[in-house]
Amino acid sequence: MQQYHMWFNLVESHRDMEFAGHVRAYLDHLKAKGLIDEWTLSRRKFGFGPPELGEWHVVVRTRDMSQLDGAFGLVATRSGEIEALHRPVYSMVKDFKSALYRDFPDPERAR
Repeated sequence: MQQYHMWFNLVESHRDMEFAGHVRAYLDHLKAKGLIDEWTLSRRKFGFGPPELGEWHVVVRTRDMSQLDGAFGLVATRSGEIEALHRPVYSMVKDFKSALYRDFPDPERAR
């Protein structure tokens, strides 16, 4: 399982529910197309956590790098329906950071 982690803040924090709706529409669309397996959106609680990671955290999970590459490939077109869903998400975000993790040990790993 590949896990694409994203940490960030919102440009306007009072638009939090609007943002959550945009994230749901965008990521549910990718999931319906089979380009991701699952996703979560979470928000820091009580200010606990390193400030450099931001208040918000999204994790997108895919079965393998090929599936993740397919999702990135569609989003990278920056056109059509996917851009209409992605734009409201990225336009509300600032201080973006990301990382790619994998389950360990990998299924391919010799033991």
